[in-house]
Amino acid sequence: MTTVKDIYNYINEIAPYTLQESYDNSGLCVGNGSTEITKALIALDVTKDIINEAKEKGAQLIITHHPVIFRAIKAVDPETVVGMLLVNGIGSISAHTNFDSALMNDILCKQLGLVPVEPVCEENGAPIGCVCALEKEMTAKELAKHIKSSLGNVVVRYNDLDKTTQYEGRKITKVGVCSGSGAGFWRDAQAKGCDALITGDVKHDVFIDAQNDGFCVIDAGHFHTENIFCEYMQLELSEQFRDVEFEVAKNNCDVVSYRV
Repeated sequence: MTTVKDIYNYINEIAPYTLQESYDNSGLCVGNGSTEITKALIALDVTKDIINEAKEKGAQLIITHHPVIFRAIKAVDPETVVGMLLVNGIGSISAHTNFDSALMNDILCKQLGLVPVEPVCEENGAPIGCVCALEKEMTAKELAKHIKSSLGNVVVRYNDLDKTTQYEGRKITKVGVCSGSGAGFWRDAQAKGCDALITGDVKHDVFIDAQNDGFCVIDAGHFHTENIFCEYMQLELSEQFRDVEFEVAKNNCDVVSYRV
């Protein structure tokens, strides 16, 4: 018999919860550790569609990267995602910044065909991102195209150095990689000798500052730089717990639509 606690403990082995940032709320957010699990869904986030899918499929647990409870809540409405989990007796475990530090960026680098050399930086003793050397130099446009193809993005946003005469024709030979929302680390990547940072959730002012400094920031999207969590966890947990069916939720998807 496999319980919620068993799954929690194994996740703690591969991505120790002690690595999570102080602002994070990874771990068992909803449910009881002693609950027996025979089926679990895996997704990047808990959504109402995924809860309904879990209910239809008889799953007792949803395992996500992002915590379903991130900030303190003072009341529970049965029509919210937390309320729906409680009403339907479905547990929720997350592995967020602890997974980022332990595994996420290594997996992302592998997906991109890159080999990590060192962290971009460290925070509270935990590594942040990866620094990688490219096998061959690329322009910003070529690198963006490679990332789009590797991650299955609809669009990739980046500041094109060729649009500034001073940096026209500049090649990228070394990159920083930071999944999710890591634009704030672009100067750390630059300090490590990187010519570009691959991340998500990049704001306008970051693109402007980076362009003025001859540095390329590539926004491959929060979803696409972290959705790799799902397949990894499905394979890892299925191997460890043979009596539990782990499935990536069919409703796990990028809820943002794009026109290209």
